Amino acid sequence: MQDFITLANHLADESGEIIRKYFRATFDVEQKSDDSPVTIADKAVEQRLRTIIEEQRPEDGIIGEEFGIKPTKNQYTWVFDPIDGTKSFVVGRANFGTLIALCENGVPILGIIDQPILNERWVGAKGMPTTFNGKDVTSRKCSQLSDARVSSTSPSYLDCWKDIHDKSEFLIWGGDCYSYGLVTLGALDAVVENELKPFDYAAIPPIIEGAGGHMCDWSGNPLTLDSKGDVLALGDVALKQEILALLG
Repeated sequence: MQDFITLANHLADESGEIIRKYFRATFDVEQKSDDSPVTIADKAVEQRLRTIIEEQRPEDGIIGEEFGIKPTKNQYTWVFDPIDGTKSFVVGRANFGTLIALCENGVPILGIIDQPILNERWVGAKGMPTTFNGKDVTSRKCSQLSDARVSSTSPSYLDCWKDIHDKSEFLIWGGDCYSYGLVTLGALDAVVENELKPFDYAAIPPIIEGAGGHMCDWSGNPLTLDSKGDVLALGDVALKQEILALLG
């Protein structure tokens, strides 16, 4: 696992070097077929990460947001989202991040959230404590939704947002992958999102769980590469049943 962590950190270092050159610079923004934006930075980062994996671990599979799927020839698959939160990146807000995941037989075992502008990095790996900039972190205990601080992307993505808003301490919108990092620091207690792709969530379970939290889909099942994309991240598993009941 340590060799994988070293490689993943190298990938994050490389991605950050590219992203910093484009942050708050002038560049074209394209619209993909699903109307989501993509920039030259997204493409350059993913291409660089793919090149490193293909050179160092040619048997491993790759799933990336911009360049699709390379099937695995063993049990390992790397999953990349070069810039999770491209809209924030485009307007110069530093709450986007690079997501790097490693899955074994479709199950996430290693994840990184890297915020290269703020120089913040979360690393989580199966069986190991999650670190934030090299120091162990632990999510906070919060067993009641009435005491919980919850995050989601947008009201348009969450049909039950009013119920959660009314029952929680407060519900905050936006943040993309950065919100998951805040769960490990105890600043947020839950993140609820749906319609995600594997590159949006695969890095997150090892990070949340290594900080003492819990992550599942809206049926309460562990996340894999085959999950539907409805996700719940919790700082305290005690919140699980109450929130799942609201999610239906």
